[in-house]
Amino acid sequence: MKILLHMCCAPCSCYPVKKLREENLEPVGYFFNPNIHPHQEWRRRLLTAREFAEKVGMKLFYDNHYGLREFLQKVAGTIEDINSPDTIQNADGHHKRCKICYARRLGEAARFAAENNFEIFTSTLFYSIHQNHELMKSIAENFAKQFGVKFYYEDFRSGWQEGIDLSLELGLYRQNYCGCIFSEEERFSKDIHKARKKFFKATV
Repeated sequence: MKILLHMCCAPCSCYPVKKLREENLEPVGYFFNPNIHPHQEWRRRLLTAREFAEKVGMKLFYDNHYGLREFLQKVAGTIEDINSPDTIQNADGHHKRCKICYARRLGEAARFAAENNFEIFTSTLFYSIHQNHELMKSIAENFAKQFGVKFYYEDFRSGWQEGIDLSLELGLYRQNYCGCIFSEEERFSKDIHKARKKFFKATV
């Protein structure tokens, strides 16, 4: 049976594709990630997704429209000050903006599945150890009901290291931040690291 696999990136797809095929499900990739910044990074991840799909013999659909402007408009009201307690306490990356990002991508995956005759869909987001799985699962299930398709949940995190090894074997480009402009800042900003260190020191 075919299953639509929303792909956040190629490296995160390695283990889910392997696991789904072991369970007699044939994944068809769908790359839709308007959160990724900058444009060159988005383009590189898309090209890597195409490279991966070719290497593993998987069909891939993708949207050539770079949707960052729409994404930023949706999350604009959820951005916290880097020194606020809300931001520092959410140092695991589960910010208010993430819910909107999950909904944008999982909702689009459900819509695409329904419009292209896929009975079920899932996402490589459930491979990540950095995302809020319960929140994503709830969002995906709601969109599945809305569009009349089924959401297939599997906790792909058990294959975290295996997925890394597979991506290295395939020689895939591996990014070092989630994708959005805010996660990139949080990954590399010295100011944010200092603010987090100060906050955690004060709470000990």
